[in-house]
Amino acid sequence: MAVLIRTRDVPAARRHDAWRSIVCDTLGPLDLRIDPDAPLRGEIDAGQLGPVGVGRVRTSTPHSVHRTPGLIRRDSPALYRVVLAMSGELALTQDGRSAQLERGQFAIYDFGRPYELAYRSAVHLAVFSLPHEMLAMPFDSVAKLTAVPIATDGGSGALAAPLLRRVALDLETYQPASAARLSTVVMDLITTAVAERADRAESLSAESQSRMLLLNIHSFIEEHLGLPDLDPGTVAAAHHVSLRQLHRLFETQNTTVAAWIRHRRLERCRKDLADPAFHRVSVSSIASRWGLADSAHFSRLFRHTYGMPPAEYRRSCLMPQA
Repeated sequence: MAVLIRTRDVPAARRHDAWRSIVCDTLGPLDLRIDPDAPLRGEIDAGQLGPVGVGRVRTSTPHSVHRTPGLIRRDSPALYRVVLAMSGELALTQDGRSAQLERGQFAIYDFGRPYELAYRSAVHLAVFSLPHEMLAMPFDSVAKLTAVPIATDGGSGALAAPLLRRVALDLETYQPASAARLSTVVMDLITTAVAERADRAESLSAESQSRMLLLNIHSFIEEHLGLPDLDPGTVAAAHHVSLRQLHRLFETQNTTVAAWIRHRRLERCRKDLADPAFHRVSVSSIASRWGLADSAHFSRLFRHTYGMPPAEYRRSCLMPQA
């Protein structure tokens, strides 16, 4: 993620022009409307997640950006954009609809049609740009959902919103190969969330549906690692799939359901053992916290996985450095 402008680095007399230039260079030709006498404060940065463009805007100055018919005639790439409110509130208007987005909410809009994006107070937002063909949904279906808030209190929207936020915050840490794979996950989540909003989840490809199911299963496992009776049968029942279908999903990841649960439990234990905040918590209590109640079995698993007993691993992590 490259920082494109920090207003504090630009002389006050040039800030409005510099901000306008960066907005147009980064997000495309836009009409930026701002009080010329308002002190402009903010920062814009941008990067790529594979084929998906990612921009991040922070500003405390109320203003708005407009995509006008004249600008569209001049330059109109076939792009959808997804805007996520990371803090503050913003208003997105397109196709006669207006979405008031609060923290954690997102919506989609079409860069090829007029729209307005307005910030009335301090905001921190992320904008994801993706070619039309990457969203595996009919154009007419998406057109009915522009400037419509995507629910994030359940379903795929609840998975998509925190992932989009994390991607926007951590973009510069991803290796190119990881970024390319992650872009597929991001696109699947966005597509599924939009399709659910349009009641067209059945229109997704079988491959996308399988990836989304696996993401939901991973999330379920992560939330229930502390349950000693978490097993493949529990996971399958919670997602209304057969054990055979569940095992096939994990075969695509070159692992098994039981092995994945064991791996995630051991990783949670390893992190707790290395955390000074848990230095007074016994090894057996940490193991039990993550569903591994048999101390001897946990110790064998941990040693086999990480090359040393859990107590020794804890000492190596917490021992003061010379």
